[in-house]
Amino acid sequence: MTVLPTPASLSPNALPFRTGVGIMLINRDGLVWVGRRRPKWAGDDQAHIWQMPQGGIEKFEAPRIAALRELREETGVTHVEMLAEHPEWLSYELPHHLLGVALKGRYRGQRQKWFAMRFLGEDSDIDIAAKAETKAEFDMWRWAPMETLPELIVPFKRGIYERVTTDFAYLAHPATEPSAEG
Repeated sequence: MTVLPTPASLSPNALPFRTGVGIMLINRDGLVWVGRRRPKWAGDDQAHIWQMPQGGIEKFEAPRIAALRELREETGVTHVEMLAEHPEWLSYELPHHLLGVALKGRYRGQRQKWFAMRFLGEDSDIDIAAKAETKAEFDMWRWAPMETLPELIVPFKRGIYERVTTDFAYLAHPATEPSAEG
């Protein structure tokens, strides 16, 4: 009989990091897409969590391809322009009470490559409903000012959001339209 470890018996180093991607999707007005979700581990007394799209990298998948796939799966968005790739992998660790619970119980946190993309579509292109191949990650979405993102995320991911918003801050401006005088 195999006995699975309980959160109380796990040390943070007993589990690996999940390798994934995060996407900062910026609209023409310089606002960032965030979706509202309630993870199973949040419980009824927890507020909804607003976050940017993110997800795991599949075996043999390049991070940039994973970012485009995750964005499509979670938001339905396919019309984007790649603006920037964060030069570093950014990591967070789960708090002890979520070890063995969050991230399907298999990881101690995530190591993520972040990308900034300009949304080239229309709001009506965004579709957060479940698809045949994926479950719905979000129950609601909105555009938010970049500087507000760290306060919207759970505390254990706040360091990543602070880093990403600082490093991608130069992108938080309205898109310039091509000149008609051209």
